[in-house]
Amino acid sequence: MSHFNIAGLREQLLEMHETMNEPDFWNDLERSTQISKKVRTAEAKIEHWERLGKRADDVDATMELAEEMEDESLVAEAGEEIRRLSEDLETLKLETLLRGDYDSCNAYLSLHAGAGGTEAQDWTQMLYRMYTRYCERHGYSVKVLDLLDGDEAGIKSVTFEVTGENVYGFLRGEKGVHRLVRISPFDANARRHTSFSSLDVSPIIEDDMEELNMEDVRIDTYRASGAGGQHVNRTDSAVRMTHIPTGIVVQCQNERSQVQNREVALRMLKSKLVELHEREREQKMADIKGEMKKIEWGSQIRSYVFHPYSMVKDHRTNYETSNVDGVMDGELDGFITAYLQMQ
Repeated sequence: MSHFNIAGLREQLLEMHETMNEPDFWNDLERSTQISKKVRTAEAKIEHWERLGKRADDVDATMELAEEMEDESLVAEAGEEIRRLSEDLETLKLETLLRGDYDSCNAYLSLHAGAGGTEAQDWTQMLYRMYTRYCERHGYSVKVLDLLDGDEAGIKSVTFEVTGENVYGFLRGEKGVHRLVRISPFDANARRHTSFSSLDVSPIIEDDMEELNMEDVRIDTYRASGAGGQHVNRTDSAVRMTHIPTGIVVQCQNERSQVQNREVALRMLKSKLVELHEREREQKMADIKGEMKKIEWGSQIRSYVFHPYSMVKDHRTNYETSNVDGVMDGELDGFITAYLQMQ
């Protein structure tokens, strides 16, 4: 129980409830929304812990009964429940590591091929499949918002929306440059190639707290490409937004109208600005504490080596595995857990 500090969590919850009972609590919408979200998160963790405790008590009772009756089937039943309890306990451990203001949010993920033409574009498509398989394994929903096919194979870029429980909290650590080393299937001489692709992750802010001066935003419309129905190639329905002060660019072309694409692009831009401000705040805190950042903004975070040996290694946590096939099929939990524990 000390690992989870349930007593401390209950004390925090009591303090937040007292704050919510103040007469002017709802006058500050941003503050009240954040505290309400923290209350829901804390209550969910406490309820999860209490359910695990009740199940553990039930296992104790089953084991006592099995001993009295000398019933092997009851022993086997208790053993299976202990296994399930252990898995649920690991899930709760991960949830306790999610402490950011936006960790419970859904997320936008954007992959962009680096230099290298077809090699990098093929690698970007492989990463897109890896993350969609991860989402499938965890019951998350994926919706493509913008996709640009490669010239010969793969994809140049793709932006997709991921919805589910604690999506941003688990996936925010995947942001950065991903490096691939392999024998190229596109090289007639079977030489080894190195390819790069970058992933950007930003939280989806539903309550629209980010203020945005539209005079700082340049909006361009253009004719969408690729799948999406006949309307795609007939009208300038795709929308690109550029936030001039920061240089952030977002675009959406997969909705059915320019109005819909514009709404989605605006939400994406606001989410990216929130994520940028959050990272700037974290950097300031690290500077105040005198912490050294091993990985700078946008730099390489992970290497995937297919040849001359099989290895995937995260350069921030040093977590690694030789199960390349499993990783490319979405088995990322080890990397994600190691990153959260490091933080």
